[in-house]
Amino acid sequence: MSLRIFESEFSNKTRQELEAMFGLTEWRQTRFYQEVEEETKLATIPRLLKIGLSVEQIAEALELDIKVVRQAIEKQQHEK
Repeated sequence: MSLRIFESEFSNKTRQELEAMFGLTEWRQTRFYQEVEEETKLATIPRLLKIGLSVEQIAEALELDIKVVRQAIEKQQHEK
């Protein structure tokens, strides 16, 4: 199931409702949660650059490897 389908189908559900629905006892341990968390962090990078944070500061703040932050910046620059 793609993220967009998941969002449209379950966007009105609380975390607790989703945990009960899917029988999840530890939400943060799911692959889905971890992927969404990383996507969210990567989407935050442009805003942090805009306010003047360095690559190193962004990596530290988002708890990401510096290489991952640099790759995300390069990818975003190529998409422009």
